Amino acid sequence: MKVLVVEDDRDLALQIGAALAEAGFTVETAYDGETGEFLGATETVDAAVLDLGLPGMDGIAVLRRWRAADVAFPVLILTARDAWVDKVAGFRAGADDYVLKPFRMEEVVLRLSTLVRRAAGHASPELAAGGLMLDMTTGLVTLDGMPLKLTAFEGKLLRYLMLHMGRVVSRTELSEHMYDRDSDRDFRSMEVVIGRLRKKIGESRIETRRGEGYRLLTGDPD
Repeated sequence: MKVLVVEDDRDLALQIGAALAEAGFTVETAYDGETGEFLGATETVDAAVLDLGLPGMDGIAVLRRWRAADVAFPVLILTARDAWVDKVAGFRAGADDYVLKPFRMEEVVLRLSTLVRRAAGHASPELAAGGLMLDMTTGLVTLDGMPLKLTAFEGKLLRYLMLHMGRVVSRTELSEHMYDRDSDRDFRSMEVVIGRLRKKIGESRIETRRGEGYRLLTGDPD
């Protein structure tokens, strides 16, 4: 899952990015409103963290432009402005959640995970495909009650497939959500990771649709 962080305080942006990366997100970063608005309108992201006090274009203007362009990913606003009128302005512009500075990084990670999960249509933080379980709160993956040891990239890929289980996900879509814009998107490496995942969760649990992509079965394979 990919998150866009738009924050002009570079140290804070790096801290947020590090916390999100540790939690399994791919992170894109912008340090001003104009760059953030452009990336949100042109990059494939699952959610955004948006500061209000940005140089060039403030956060409310950025958010209004995204929503006017039908950019629908959930947006979490971070700001030091605690006046009710500022909160109302943010929600009216199209924000989905609001966190006041200073904040705990764990809260930002949890709120973003919740926004992404709900945007994908899941009410519960626990996603299940038969005996395969993912706890979106902790990131723990289990199979028949036993924890699975996954690499960071395996965990990212499996999380995305589980968020969209039952639907065919193309390799292009997976690459857009797994890699940042500066990375080489290597389909062969992705196929290798899919192969490793199959060995860990069951060979037939991830179905390959030739010319279309991959589908995670919603139940246990026969």
